[in-house]
Amino acid sequence: MKALQINNPGDFDVKEVPMPTPGPGEILLRVLAVTTCPHWDMHILGGEPMFPGTELHYPYTLGQPGHEACGDIAAVGEGVTRLAAGDRVASWIDPGHDKPGCYAQYVVKPAEHVIHVPAELPPEACAPFELATCAAAFLVQVERIETIQGKRVGVFGLGPAGLVFIQLALAAGAVEVVGFDPLPERRTLATQLGAAKVIDAASPEAEAFPRCFTPGCLDIAFDCVGAPAVARRAMEVTNHVVSLFAVQREPYVFEQHCWGRMTLTARGPQDFSTAEYVAKRLTEGKLDLGPLVTRKMPLQDYAQGVELLRKREATKIAFMPQES
Repeated sequence: MKALQINNPGDFDVKEVPMPTPGPGEILLRVLAVTTCPHWDMHILGGEPMFPGTELHYPYTLGQPGHEACGDIAAVGEGVTRLAAGDRVASWIDPGHDKPGCYAQYVVKPAEHVIHVPAELPPEACAPFELATCAAAFLVQVERIETIQGKRVGVFGLGPAGLVFIQLALAAGAVEVVGFDPLPERRTLATQLGAAKVIDAASPEAEAFPRCFTPGCLDIAFDCVGAPAVARRAMEVTNHVVSLFAVQREPYVFEQHCWGRMTLTARGPQDFSTAEYVAKRLTEGKLDLGPLVTRKMPLQDYAQGVELLRKREATKIAFMPQES
């Protein structure tokens, strides 16, 4: 079978490697589509650690950093009863980059790390399932503090995660979702996915957005950018809860005006119940991951796909290993 390996920064191969065999409690996944997790791909191929203070070692683990995958089960190992060969499934959790990843035609996974998805959907429309589960873990955590039903929700950053948050917030009963992003293409996509209002984050309109406890402000906000200025802005215009989804690379300052009225949250448990939550939304048609995919490519075009992400000319790329 073929699998991608990043040998050194900027250098990768699509190699012919032996077919893996599932052990007890594992499944062999025939990968039909694997989507980029943009910052992971840009960082690892670029030789820059994803998280400050960590180190990268090359050659990077075979098939990594691919972890958002959809495919058909080719075989099951001993003791697996919930799944069977031929089932269409998606990976719902990233097991870590020390294990073979999904940039491959086949990959072995623990059976509990995949979940059934609708077979009638294109595989690329189910591959970002892991991202949606990660986002849902944040949203469910917010709901433990403040119900989203009937609330006005803001989403800062309309990349892949932001586009998922828009849909999950609406499915949870948000009365209105407002999106903030400097890129017009992303604002257009956010509108198509249900945002009632989209604002150029670099515009005077964004600067003039109503402050907390004034008419038109937000009740709940999700930060999908990870910049201190954006997190601060979210706190300034939100009454109750700001969820910090994005990777934090610099210190945030908790503004004095927020004391006593603002709750900051991070991720809640990302477990199988969260995956079931996402699968239900997907099956109901309340979550559409297909529009997140800008292009489909074979594994051989990995560098080209990552360059599109770097130039912000794509939201996600779906690599199709069986076409490689």
